[in-house]
Amino acid sequence: MLAKTEALSSQMVAWRRDFHMHPELGFQELRTAAKIAELLKGWGYKVRTGVGKTGVVADFGSGKPMVAIRADMDALPIQEANDVPYKSRNDGVMHACGHDAHMAIALGTAKVLAGEQFSGTVRFLFQPSEESDDDEGLSGAPRMIEDGAIEGVDYALALHVAASITTGEIELDKFAGAGVDTFYAKVIGKGGHGSTPQKVIDPIFISGHVILAIHNIVSRRLQPFEPAVISIGSIHGGQIDNVIPGEVSLTGTLRYLNPKIQEQMHTEIQRAMEIARTMGGNYELNIVDGYPPMNNHPQVIAVLREVIGDLVGLDKIVKPNPDMGAEDFGYFIRDIPGAMFYLGCKIESDPRRHHDARFDINEDCFPLGAAIFTLTALHYLNSQTSI
Repeated sequence: MLAKTEALSSQMVAWRRDFHMHPELGFQELRTAAKIAELLKGWGYKVRTGVGKTGVVADFGSGKPMVAIRADMDALPIQEANDVPYKSRNDGVMHACGHDAHMAIALGTAKVLAGEQFSGTVRFLFQPSEESDDDEGLSGAPRMIEDGAIEGVDYALALHVAASITTGEIELDKFAGAGVDTFYAKVIGKGGHGSTPQKVIDPIFISGHVILAIHNIVSRRLQPFEPAVISIGSIHGGQIDNVIPGEVSLTGTLRYLNPKIQEQMHTEIQRAMEIARTMGGNYELNIVDGYPPMNNHPQVIAVLREVIGDLVGLDKIVKPNPDMGAEDFGYFIRDIPGAMFYLGCKIESDPRRHHDARFDINEDCFPLGAAIFTLTALHYLNSQTSI
């Protein structure tokens, strides 16, 4: 299988670089989706477009079981700083997280599987907008689910390239990503002249106490053995130096693995905001539920370990260094057995960071990613196993 996917290596690189040169933001992936749909139709796939607004769903084969392989398509609002032949041609937009690679690897997998014999159906989910939400607060995964993208699916697979992991190595564990919610808050006071603070209710002063209370939630209010993160990402208040504003806006995220901790964090953020009333002001708070935690199914992990071991040896599966990053693939595997693995793509001579203007990858990882996808899908399709 590695020989088959290595034979497609240059083609996968070409696809990835084409996507990289023409990045599109979430729910705007029109060119990207059209190119993907054209390729898949040419290989004999039954293709639906406009799924979840701009997503592509493609089926090959028939009947059960059905295995889905997902790749996200959207880029980020970042101006690329790399000087490479495949540099982004769209100002202010860049594939700075590796979704261009995810699409290329999935396409390589689709081409290989189109030439294989198996029972059942393989479904490819090319998903829009993993990085951002629409006006109603939903990302691409729930939008695709609304449009029936996972109806009939028995197993779901995904990968994420990882620029911090040595190329040829794979991170695989039960925990694959945190749940994440967003909060939007206002501390409301009464503005006035900076020379007479006694005549105002200063929301900037109050915000300092609120911020301290929010940052104390994890260290002082939560069970220390439960992973949790709260980060404030923006603070806005006032416009000129000698005027105390009427309000201050705060936004941030909270991340968790345990739904009970999620519920407690919501309560504690509310409690922290109550400080504004204690100090004579008021507040507004809106907490928006976001991506669910992403927990890989143990049986799917076992199959992936067997596949990776046969391909490159179990020593290539490295112990994860978990963080609280989130990924909306969690929506797909909330009720369906599935897993995401992390594929090393580190540039050893000049390591890069995700969501950075200089992000880039070692494209040598593509054949391994496609081989893992292909063999894992064939395992389920040919064995007719069920969970």
